[in-house]
Amino acid sequence: MASLRERKKAETRQRIADVATPMFVARGFDNVTITDIADAAGVSKVTVFNYFSRKEDIFFDRIPEAKGLLTEALQDRAEGESPVRAVRRLLLRLAGEGHPLGGFQDRYLSFWRTVLGSSALRARAREALEEVEDHLADLFTAAHDPHPRLSAALVIAAYRSAFTSGVRRMLTGDRAVDVTADHVAAVEHAFDVLAEGLAQGRR
Repeated sequence: MASLRERKKAETRQRIADVATPMFVARGFDNVTITDIADAAGVSKVTVFNYFSRKEDIFFDRIPEAKGLLTEALQDRAEGESPVRAVRRLLLRLAGEGHPLGGFQDRYLSFWRTVLGSSALRARAREALEEVEDHLADLFTAAHDPHPRLSAALVIAAYRSAFTSGVRRMLTGDRAVDVTADHVAAVEHAFDVLAEGLAQGRR
């Protein structure tokens, strides 16, 4: 169980992100300063930087959560379940839940539009995927995957292909409920192809 100090730190971090995100959406990411965020959250600029090394990380505050979910998925996998299949199971669960890290809800549109409206956020999103890929490769290494970096790269590519396709549909007017069903099918297909390819590579 987290200590009181750890809980308070987590609450402060979450408050900063919760205050900043609507500001980014309403004004545009580039038009909101760290001072604006600090004032709105009732903290100092130093406090903001204690929790987030740069402004982009306030917007993408779920990057640590993504790494944590992957870690849990591999650590908690059933006996005989491959690391790649554990990630597949996680992504399908997130899709079913409409989770921000792997699912679709109509209310996420403003988030994606904000990303598209900022070159800084688009660049950070690419970096974040690379960070998650590196983390996944480390997890696959610990799980004794014979080709951890290749497996991680292919998993991230499969996820990105399926997810960005769904986002594009949402941005052109499709509803989340319709996109989700096709997204689940796309994830299933991508991982079927991935599993077949990895199996051939290990023969």
